[in-house]
Amino acid sequence: MEKIAINLMKINTDIRRACEIAGRDLASVRIVAATKYADIGQINSLLELGVTDLGENKADDLVLKSKTVNGKPVWHFFGHLQSNKIKKVVPIAQYIHSVDNIETLSKINDFAKSIGKIQKILIEINIADEETKFGINIDNINKFIMNSVKYVNIEVCGLMTMAPYTDNYERIRSVFKTLAGTLRDLNNSFKKLNLSELSMGMSNDYTIAIEEGATMVRIGSAIFN
Repeated sequence: MEKIAINLMKINTDIRRACEIAGRDLASVRIVAATKYADIGQINSLLELGVTDLGENKADDLVLKSKTVNGKPVWHFFGHLQSNKIKKVVPIAQYIHSVDNIETLSKINDFAKSIGKIQKILIEINIADEETKFGINIDNINKFIMNSVKYVNIEVCGLMTMAPYTDNYERIRSVFKTLAGTLRDLNNSFKKLNLSELSMGMSNDYTIAIEEGATMVRIGSAIFN
């Protein structure tokens, strides 16, 4: 636990400084611990240190860890959600960050309705337009939003993106700035939506993401390694 505590202390210091630079309230940023490579002991140690939001990339790992870890963390799902995994993810994940097509959204809605749940989702946008990443093209976001509002068991909470893995920090910043601008534009265009969440920033770029408006930072290796 000591190593995780030291890592978490550094991360919290970084977040505090990024919030000061951006003139933001520290409480507006949520650490979502990416537990993809963490074992149950590490996750339980992190929970004891006060982190309550955990995120998984794989449906089967989400099911296993949600049954095994201590307490009742808030679970997030980051990975590309296949149709045959929806019944595993929806009962557990409070937030699904990675919705990028209407067919998947429709199936999430149908299953959420069957269990009496309003599923919170974030729309994944491929800002950098990388072929290796999932996410809708930014030019299609308005149409996607207009199609999504008809699903009554879905609550669209915000947007998610992944920056390119690069040492070009200005390029990374540009991606995050674009996502934040897109959120503002959508709120101006669709007054009833009240989108509030920006899921962006990982272990290598979370401070830049916070400076540009991230409300959820998905941090894994910086915590557990």
